[in-house]
Amino acid sequence: MSQTVPLTKESYEFLQEDLKRLIKEERPKVIQDIAEARAHGDLSENAEYDAAKNRQGFIEGRILELGDKLARAYVVDLSNLRPDKVVFGATVTVYDTATEEELTYKIVGEDEADIKLGKISCTSPVGKALIGHKLDDTVKVTVPAGTKEYEIMEIRYE
Repeated sequence: MSQTVPLTKESYEFLQEDLKRLIKEERPKVIQDIAEARAHGDLSENAEYDAAKNRQGFIEGRILELGDKLARAYVVDLSNLRPDKVVFGATVTVYDTATEEELTYKIVGEDEADIKLGKISCTSPVGKALIGHKLDDTVKVTVPAGTKEYEIMEIRYE
């Protein structure tokens, strides 16, 4: 995988902290757990040992995944841009013409997306459709439930 991964500054810092925590805290703890489980004797019927080894596999996999993602990361800096167009990292308020309600979304990377917090992925149908549009543009989006029509009311870079 050689594609760059767009991240917000907050997400990049969060992933860095998660990687440090896994390396400095979780990895040594699971190594200790494995050592303690080994001390209990027969490994073939030792559930604690199996659980610790499974946990170790998960931690090592996550460390590799985070390391790779951070190595390919492209941190999007919005500080030098004028908020006249929807880009990755922008917070967009749209008016849903069908439901007549305003919705606010922040366009983020796949790892950060959480619709409950108003964060949508740049690869989601709505995220893809909004990127590149300007204030007052009307955007039609094909979603699983049909076609939605949004009018862009506000664009902010936070």
